Amino acid sequence: HVQLVESGGGSVQSGGSLRLSCAVSGHTDSSYCMAWFRQAPGKEREGVATIDTYGSTRYADSVKGRFTIFKDNAKDTLYLYLQMNSLKPEDTAMYYCAAAASVVCGYGLSRTGFAYWGQGTQVTVSS
Repeated sequence: HVQLVESGGGSVQSGGSLRLSCAVSGHTDSSYCMAWFRQAPGKEREGVATIDTYGSTRYADSVKGRFTIFKDNAKDTLYLYLQMNSLKPEDTAMYYCAAAASVVCGYGLSRTGFAYWGQGTQVTVSS
């Protein structure tokens, strides 16, 4: 059973940085498309960035050049990260990591195929 646990959220001023982490356990030898999504109050959950098994990445236009998604395979646990720089108030949201049992991320930044989700971590950016 795949489990995802996020950490690293918090409050920061505009222009600041945060790094989100997601520990993925129970993945054994499976390959996953990994992603970060976010949801602001009253808005739909949106895809922020994806990374596939080969390390290919995709970003939402709103975060390109400011956010970086990357991963690290440690013993028995896969770690997914989101480095967020030059944060803006509009980045305020609950951030979720997600995993799809797929070698590549075939649906862009859509929620399609993402069967595994973390509980979310709050990011608040003040102006």
